[in-house]
Amino acid sequence: MAKAILARSCPVAAFQKMISGKYKLRIVWDLKDGPRRYGEIRSGLLRGTTGSAEITPRVLSRELKALTASGLIDRKDFGEVPPKVEYRLTRKGKSFVPVVAAIREWGERNLGETAVVDAAE
Repeated sequence: MAKAILARSCPVAAFQKMISGKYKLRIVWDLKDGPRRYGEIRSGLLRGTTGSAEITPRVLSRELKALTASGLIDRKDFGEVPPKVEYRLTRKGKSFVPVVAAIREWGERNLGETAVVDAAE
């Protein structure tokens, strides 16, 4: 009960909970260009990363389930063998893309400079 009240009284806290996780924003950003299958999402997440180039299937599945539960993405199972499943943004998810774009733009403007300053210190 207290969590429901918190979510209604603080939209920032509710938003933070919805997008918490290492990959959720990147998944939404990857889906902005259209539906993707599991393997395409996985390879998209690994593109451009430094350090460990692995995302475990368990973690990716958990992130996809959470995004589906929050109503940002939709999962379509084609009922075929081998399994064919696609993920796509819902209307709510599409409305979230400009928010992710703003975060990306802010990061490009501010975090690149910070990294250079931090390296010089």
